[in-house]
Amino acid sequence: MGNMANDQELCSLIKGELFTAVVGDVLDRLNCRNQFLPPWIRPLRDDMIIAGRAMPVLEADCTGVEIAALQVRKPFGLMLEALDDLKKNDVYICTGSSHTYALWGENMTTRAMKLGAAGAVLDGFSRDTRGILSLGFPVFSCGSYAQDQSIRGRVIDYGCPITFANGVVVHPGDVVFGDIDGVLIIPKEISEKVIESALERVHGENLVREALTSGMPAREAFQKYGVM
Repeated sequence: MGNMANDQELCSLIKGELFTAVVGDVLDRLNCRNQFLPPWIRPLRDDMIIAGRAMPVLEADCTGVEIAALQVRKPFGLMLEALDDLKKNDVYICTGSSHTYALWGENMTTRAMKLGAAGAVLDGFSRDTRGILSLGFPVFSCGSYAQDQSIRGRVIDYGCPITFANGVVVHPGDVVFGDIDGVLIIPKEISEKVIESALERVHGENLVREALTSGMPAREAFQKYGVM
């Protein structure tokens, strides 16, 4: 699943056939039991779905607009470089800072869309909400808050492993999948196995739903199909 054509097919398959609950169940069965990002990271609009390859970004709080060691004005640190490095089907996924300013906005969205990125996942706030919604770009964040990051935060690294507050580690190239029920990380080494198993589980859950609709007791349905 490493090339762009396959990634496009993978993303379309995930968004069209799967949902985070069933993928999370599969990961649990594979003993990957801490793959959901913190529950405060939500879609800007309930019908947004995100699926793509992680391009991790590390943010940190700061004060002022100068980087003393370089004596140059670089108010966002490496944010612009990180943004420009996005590839087709990438997800800009960011953590590391306090929740006191916005990490994403409309102009960043415009650039990301031009590059073919799949969306943004932010352990912090986004702003320019009306503009982002009008563009239809999937953004998952802690909510809307307009306070600017330029004098409060810096991107200090990107394309590196990052760790969220609940201990979830995101590596470059991991699969990021989010819907109204949350955002989870599928390790790239097992992504094909997870997606295949999740598709099988969806089929089983559909059979259970049909059985329950027909009046079959829940215990009997579980014993027959092994899912609920």
